[in-house]
Amino acid sequence: MSKLTIHDLVSAPQESKVFLENSQKKNGYIPGLHGVLAGAPGLLEAYQKIHELFVNSSFNNEELTVVWQTINVEHECHYCVPAHTGIAKMMKVDDAITEALRDGTALPNSKLQVLHETTLAMVRKRGNLLDEEVAAFYAAGYGERHLLEIILGLSQKIISNYTNHLAETPVDKPFEKYAWNPETAN
Repeated sequence: MSKLTIHDLVSAPQESKVFLENSQKKNGYIPGLHGVLAGAPGLLEAYQKIHELFVNSSFNNEELTVVWQTINVEHECHYCVPAHTGIAKMMKVDDAITEALRDGTALPNSKLQVLHETTLAMVRKRGNLLDEEVAAFYAAGYGERHLLEIILGLSQKIISNYTNHLAETPVDKPFEKYAWNPETAN
């Protein structure tokens, strides 16, 4: 049971209803996270807009997954790790990438590993990266835009991860089979 209200189209504040309707159309249901976020209409709107901007960033599907799951795992988000496991499958991301991120093991691709390490450093150091960390990121083939877009992904994940921690949002049915527990990860 959630510690915060999971709104639906009936209980949500009027200003949130259009965003919940968009969620319903896009997903075929209203994700629990969106139902919780509906309690603060501006937060739901911001989350959906940031999500759209990040999905349309310069990162490909594998890179989006690396940024999302790196942050989800670091934040120990019981809701987002399974959700993004299912989303990665829908995006046709190699299961080896998703499993490495979930388990805390090395990624099967050195460029993605650098993206993971840079994202993790960004989270842990609150953006205070060392010159050599930025240089390694650039040497792997990424640029300034990518570095800044990690911040965009981090912004999205702070909204969702923190909300799910406060609410203890139950994992949505389609993603229950991808349940994740930080204590069982390496």
